[in-house]
Amino acid sequence: MTVFFSKKCEYALQAILLMAASESDCVCPAEEISKKLSIPKEFISKILQSLTESGIIESKKGKTGGFKMAKHPSKIKLIDIVEAVDGLDSFNTCVLGFPNCSSKNPCPLHDKWGELRTRTYEMLSEENLEHFKEKTLNKIKTL
Repeated sequence: MTVFFSKKCEYALQAILLMAASESDCVCPAEEISKKLSIPKEFISKILQSLTESGIIESKKGKTGGFKMAKHPSKIKLIDIVEAVDGLDSFNTCVLGFPNCSSKNPCPLHDKWGELRTRTYEMLSEENLEHFKEKTLNKIKTL
């Protein structure tokens, strides 16, 4: 279980990193992504459709269809994928779910969570997908 992302978001991040590491303008069928990442095809297909709606990727229909990056990987950051799939609420809400948690009325974890949340947001916002290409290719080889 992860603290920040839903399983859907984890899979979206993996799929986008895989696509970004592929050759430029490569059309990746959902079935191929499913096999490479060991993600159920139906689930990855739905995730890819939602990323298409957000403009991060494009879909190509037909026999040679699939999905491809809508923008160059250097123009996309990990936070863009997180926002498209899970939204950014986890960066603005109380980790314990207390309503009205704030600096003036903090929950027991407010300060530590705030630091972690800020550092995580910054990390996801700093580097673009191009930066992760080599590491992604190396990781996929080990799957």
